[in-house]
Amino acid sequence: MTSPAATAPSPGLVVAGLRKRFGDHRAVDGVSFTLPPGGSLGIVGESGCGKTTTARMLVGLETPDGGTVHLDGRDRSARARGRGERLARAREIQMVFQDPYLSLDPRITVAACVDEVLRLHSPRGPAARRTRVAELLDQVGLGEREAAALPRRLSGGQRQRVAIARALAAEPRVLILDEAVAALDVSIQAQILDLLAGIRRDAGIGFLFVSHDLAVVRHITDRVIVLKDGRVVEAGDTAGVLGRPQHPYTRLLLDSVPRRGWDPARITEGRRELQRTEAAQAERHHPIERKTGA
Repeated sequence: MTSPAATAPSPGLVVAGLRKRFGDHRAVDGVSFTLPPGGSLGIVGESGCGKTTTARMLVGLETPDGGTVHLDGRDRSARARGRGERLARAREIQMVFQDPYLSLDPRITVAACVDEVLRLHSPRGPAARRTRVAELLDQVGLGEREAAALPRRLSGGQRQRVAIARALAAEPRVLILDEAVAALDVSIQAQILDLLAGIRRDAGIGFLFVSHDLAVVRHITDRVIVLKDGRVVEAGDTAGVLGRPQHPYTRLLLDSVPRRGWDPARITEGRRELQRTEAAQAERHHPIERKTGA
């Protein structure tokens, strides 16, 4: 008889109370969320809200000051012990950056870029790796011509496909996409998003989208968290949060998207009103102590 523990679903990525400061700046302050296996979560907010810092802590590029990160029940919060554990963590969570050109080695071919990951993370021999490289490039819509090219010979969309193939080579449980389509033309964005939707459906990889583009987040995610000043101000299913926002900051983000009848002056006034409200709340919770003269 199979025990309940053996049949329990995998918990996926569980983040609790994540914190990070840079000097006096509180970049991330108590961020918590769960990304189930094969799920898709968006992290949205303006520049400087803590989105990218959160992503960098998840992948291990920044060390949290506090909080925990668990993947499938394994604690990733403590410092990795030895090269083997560092490689295991790198395999589990991969990241695709906004500018693929900066994340690819410009001196080696596309095929060599992908093969580099396989050599590091896979026991395959040279022939098996060549076969796997071809499979990965085909999966993202690239062929032999692109495989033999240097990254500078490719378009922005093609380079982003290479970056995705390279991340998939590690066979991750979670793929973090940090503004991964922000620098692409709208038509190319659509192609990459369609590609990612197919990969998620076929491979069961959990996707975490870091983006300021609410249209992209609405299209590709199941759930969303809204960050402001390093804190989660609203969270829930994507349709609910973006369709019926409860927090004034979320409403401000949605109102800031240009469309017919859009009024920039009203958005500016809305931002000022939010700042006044937050200042009043801060004053109520932390009143300034007044010193009396001697």
